[in-house]
Amino acid sequence: MSYSIQLYTLRNEIQEDLAGTIRKVAEIGFTQVEPYDFVATAEELGAALRENGLTAPSGHAPLLSQDQDEIFAAARELGIATVIEPFIPADRWQSAEDIQATAAGLNTAAKKGAEYGIRVGYHNHQWELESMVEGRTALEYFEGLLDPELVLEVDTYWVAVGGQDPVDILTKLGSRVKLIHIKDGPLTTDTKAQVPAGQGKVAVLDVIAAAKSLEVGVVEFDDYSRDIFEGINESLSFLTAAGEGVKA
Repeated sequence: MSYSIQLYTLRNEIQEDLAGTIRKVAEIGFTQVEPYDFVATAEELGAALRENGLTAPSGHAPLLSQDQDEIFAAARELGIATVIEPFIPADRWQSAEDIQATAAGLNTAAKKGAEYGIRVGYHNHQWELESMVEGRTALEYFEGLLDPELVLEVDTYWVAVGGQDPVDILTKLGSRVKLIHIKDGPLTTDTKAQVPAGQGKVAVLDVIAAAKSLEVGVVEFDDYSRDIFEGINESLSFLTAAGEGVKA
């Protein structure tokens, strides 16, 4: 298992100076990143990653609302092996029929992704855990509808905000979970209150240990009230000091 940084964390810095931001990420000690909405910046981002010796094993892109061929072509150019749908709104998680439609859309996307040698996944927010369908959380119900080749990237913070125990959910979802988002804070929707890993209410190390098939742990802040580079540095330092991975 290795660690990565979700570049959405640094979206403001990237908008100002993409190349400089990627250089700082490498200087902090990350060797992997998770790009978001990467089609538009694929060329510049790819150059910055190569220059700093970084790789991008996974990336976020809106597979169900934008051109999939364009997304998969850009992913292949960047060396992204897993493309993750990052956001389906809360109103699409309230009924079995809507969840079935989302699952069917991603199953179809996964078939196209396979033509490019790319795996498809899904990343949750809190509402997939707040909504219950047929006696299970909407996320668990959704997982049961996915073709075997699809994976989940569980945002463990939003699981807790949604009222569920991340360790319990990761255990139930089992080997489907190949990636997780690692973040910490007071377990509220106030994103500016998020803190570096190990400084909030999430039992981060227990959460990591519960993901038995984990390939990448992705550090992320949705927002942060202090210096974001210090924040991601503190998160990575906590994780590597805990010995949960030999490589960032």
